[in-house]
Amino acid sequence: MEDVVGSVPLTWYLVVAAALFCIGLYGVLTRRNAVSILMGVELILNAANINLVAFWRHVGPEQLDGVVFALIVITVAACEAAVGLALIIGVFRSRRSVDLSDIDLLQG
Repeated sequence: MEDVVGSVPLTWYLVVAAALFCIGLYGVLTRRNAVSILMGVELILNAANINLVAFWRHVGPEQLDGVVFALIVITVAACEAAVGLALIIGVFRSRRSVDLSDIDLLQG
């Protein structure tokens, strides 16, 4: 049985990662809902993970640099999601909205 990952060209991984990045960027720039914006940021971070692991696999699989960086990005993404959702819940409790155009915390 041949190595399936080795038979897939690097450009396919990069195209998938670029598509995920574009979808995430579109979600961040066009949505007003805070939860949708966080989902877009998660897509952007997942695109970065695909790039890290793909380059690791195709350039130097004998070292674990790409995997370690991907684990760091996953950890940062989990922390970002936890802190972001906590902030959204706090704002929702006081303003009763997660629409970012309705939220102006500098106004009393």
